[in-house]
Amino acid sequence: MLRVITGTAKGTLLKVPGTGLRPATDLVRGAIFSILENLTDDWSRVLDLFSGSGALGIEALSRGADWADFVDRERRCCDIIKLNLEKTKLGERAQVYCSTVAKALSFLDKKYSIVLMDPPYADTTIGGVVEQLANSELLNRDSIVVVDHSSRFPLQGKYGKLNLFKEHRHGDTTISIYRKEN
Repeated sequence: MLRVITGTAKGTLLKVPGTGLRPATDLVRGAIFSILENLTDDWSRVLDLFSGSGALGIEALSRGADWADFVDRERRCCDIIKLNLEKTKLGERAQVYCSTVAKALSFLDKKYSIVLMDPPYADTTIGGVVEQLANSELLNRDSIVVVDHSSRFPLQGKYGKLNLFKEHRHGDTTISIYRKEN
């Protein structure tokens, strides 16, 4: 069972899209948000890429983020994210885009303080997506990018103006935290 860990929607069970997806565990999500709470006070706009069930963005909203945009290419995932937003009563502070991440990075036009990425574990091209994000206009000065990925596919220490700030390992999962430099 996937649930919201804390905040206004604490304990709400979230629907997951089913087989083939590996949502971030409570342990990993807890670690991500513990790190974020110590790194930034700016929770104005959150971007959840490869959203799946929407658990990461919903967790951010539950913890006080002002707004979250969700991006997933699968229609069933987009429908489940909308359902989970309704269930948590957080939908009025969110938008769901049913699109590939690469395409969304080309049409989104907001600045995000936090970007959360939980790509498929078998995706060996995630570095290219981080590079595209780093070179986009979507990041503020001091934006934080969190990538939850397989430890078998390490990421680089630098992508454009994004520098690796911290890295944590939980079993086969690595949490890579990047911060945008000026």
